[in-house]
Amino acid sequence: MVSILWLPIVSTSYILFIQSAKNKMCSILVTGANRGIGLGLVKHLLTNQSFKVDNVFATCRDKGKAKELMQLESNSQLHILEADLIDHGSFFNLASQVSNIVKDNGLNVLINNAGISSKFTRIGLVKSEDLLNHFKINTIGPIMLTQALLPLMKLASEKNQSSTGVNKAVIVNMSSILGSITLNDQGGFYPYRTSKAAINVATKSLSVDLKNNGILTVSIHPGWVKTTMGGPNAPIEVEQSVNGICTFLKNINKSHNGGFYDFEGKLLPW
Repeated sequence: MVSILWLPIVSTSYILFIQSAKNKMCSILVTGANRGIGLGLVKHLLTNQSFKVDNVFATCRDKGKAKELMQLESNSQLHILEADLIDHGSFFNLASQVSNIVKDNGLNVLINNAGISSKFTRIGLVKSEDLLNHFKINTIGPIMLTQALLPLMKLASEKNQSSTGVNKAVIVNMSSILGSITLNDQGGFYPYRTSKAAINVATKSLSVDLKNNGILTVSIHPGWVKTTMGGPNAPIEVEQSVNGICTFLKNINKSHNGGFYDFEGKLLPW
């Protein structure tokens, strides 16, 4: 008598799904990762099991001065790269470094976090150089970096057509509630307010221009956070802001495209 070994029948599509899930890559780039919210985001992405990533690209202007970030360098998921948001010509070299690691999987998420903020300024104290410097770093830098990394984001979007949000392609521009025209009832902060209002406009344009590519774009207000920029009197700790931002990112979908939100996912007025 011949014994027959019965095996469960597994469909080819199921096998392909399992292989796809197993091999799926998710890569995130965070600018201004040497301190504050940027550093907090990097730490969260590397340690929080509910937000799984294969590659975290953390940029800073000078590795030699990014001591706390460099202490994380032993993590195989982390890639620390130098980038100065004023040196727009270096962005394509940065994109090439990222490409060498992600290859044809592309870049899933770009978080344009790096920025500067001047002290509270009334109209009589505004200096043209301060205005120009804020626009260079807070507005022009993120736009030009997005341009340089766009081919990698399109690649990620095309490769993950059945996915959405961070598993496909998302651009996050770190803005501020001070960039809201509707909510401006105190005046002042001319360099910072105008540069953040401008990046909000860029967010809206990117959401329109890249919609057909399946790339979502949002502006996020991280809250008034206790950092070097936010100062010691800020009511929100870095961890609270970062947890909120990452929770929002995990749930982001097409309905959020082109919107302005706070770190808890609340829609804000332009």
